[in-house]
Amino acid sequence: MAMLTVRNLPDEVHRGLRALAAQHGRSTEAEVRAILAAAVKPESRLRLGDALVKLGHGLGLSNADVDQIERQREKTPAEPLGLE
Repeated sequence: MAMLTVRNLPDEVHRGLRALAAQHGRSTEAEVRAILAAAVKPESRLRLGDALVKLGHGLGLSNADVDQIERQREKTPAEPLGLE
């Protein structure tokens, strides 16, 4: 796991973090981890798998349709690109 050091953190910010941590029943360090995780991985982010499932349902695709597509798909490997 990576470590992060934050220098020159204003006292009022540190006090605020400690207060938030106490409200949530965790350490200040755990509170900072939770804040950072929420900032870079928000709940509302687009998840590709979920978006594809929603698209498939919207189009009315079933597992049988996907199986049919797989059976018809070309299985022969592509020829490598020539560099001449």
